[in-house]
Amino acid sequence: MKKNVIIEKQSAVTNNKVPLLFQPISIRGVELPNRVVVAPMCQYHSDDGEPTDWQIMHLGRLAAGGAGLVFGEETAVERRGRKTYACAGLYKKKHVKAYLRLTNLIREQGAVPAIQLGHAGRKASCHTATESWRPLIDQDSQTGYPPWQGLAPSALNQLPRHFLPKEMDRDDIKTVIEAFRVATHRSLDAGYDVIEIHGAHGYLIHQFLSPVSNHRKDSYGGDLAGRMRFALEVAEVVRSACPDRPVFYRISAVDGEGGIWSLPDSISLSQELKSRHIDLIDVSSGGISGGSTMPPVPRIPGYQVGFCERIKRDADVMTIAVGGITKAQQAEDILRASKADLIALARELLWNADWPVHAAHELGIKDPFFMIPNEYAFRLRQREEQKTIPINQGGDKTNAAMRFLLGDNHSSNLIKLKNT
Repeated sequence: MKKNVIIEKQSAVTNNKVPLLFQPISIRGVELPNRVVVAPMCQYHSDDGEPTDWQIMHLGRLAAGGAGLVFGEETAVERRGRKTYACAGLYKKKHVKAYLRLTNLIREQGAVPAIQLGHAGRKASCHTATESWRPLIDQDSQTGYPPWQGLAPSALNQLPRHFLPKEMDRDDIKTVIEAFRVATHRSLDAGYDVIEIHGAHGYLIHQFLSPVSNHRKDSYGGDLAGRMRFALEVAEVVRSACPDRPVFYRISAVDGEGGIWSLPDSISLSQELKSRHIDLIDVSSGGISGGSTMPPVPRIPGYQVGFCERIKRDADVMTIAVGGITKAQQAEDILRASKADLIALARELLWNADWPVHAAHELGIKDPFFMIPNEYAFRLRQREEQKTIPINQGGDKTNAAMRFLLGDNHSSNLIKLKNT
């Protein structure tokens, strides 16, 4: 049963003030019931790109917890654009029906379904995360998982892969951009209300952006404008294919240890994306390493919020803060300080899928159970009501009842209970 997800009256919370985290927000006509986002998390449980029962369990669990916007996982626009054989994809028309099952489930729980479209590029052809993404080798062919050649802006031997990646020619670039267009249309057909372009974490688009991985001499390489060209062309085609709904872009604000792509570069890219009507920048970091003096990003609480704040301010664009955000007040403070417009969580939701409803309780919402399915909420409200009954308060009445029920001094307890 679909739950009521929008706070109708400010009296629902103490001090007559709704926390920003739980105020609705409208982006290009799509209203999110609150500002908690389930970040994309690869699951490695797909069958030739198609989601399985695992995704039903995974996303159903997260959608029932009260988040306003629920992303699935990074979804490849080409079969060769997957990292692993178990990665999600939307490169076949038949995939649409399977994803429609997911979006219906998410929407039934009162959340907005979102998809992240990407291409692994040179990260392709490896095992899954639980095997540390070790590269596929010839012996894997014996179990039905032969290695394949990935694509890249430059054919560089920088990742442990069986094949050197193929340097993309103009036809390859056109083919991948067209794949993003087709996957965008399929995403809409599958019921997604928000589409995000994955331009971070060392995936293909990020590979074009960073001088570490892009050594091209043509108009898709060289200076910042050249290295941004592929990202912007992808953004243009996705925006054109999805004119009426929100399009986000996930960015790595900095490359990572030894990288070159920097925060000022990300601000410039975000400004260009905004000019192409991209609605929001989802600010992450890392994914490409090199030999420079750039340090790794310290994994401290809210470790990417500073990047997010700078991009929001300097590019004048909406942003999502993600990374090391685990506390309700921490999330609320980020929003109140205008450092971000939405708050995304990933691992914390794996630990506690009901984080949003617990956060609502911590921030003073009197009846946070409206955020979860009514089948759960009515039982939890009953439990809260039971706490107010005198016999459940402890003290003489509670003790007398328990002594009676346990058979201690039966007759005297009966008399005492009658006289109270």
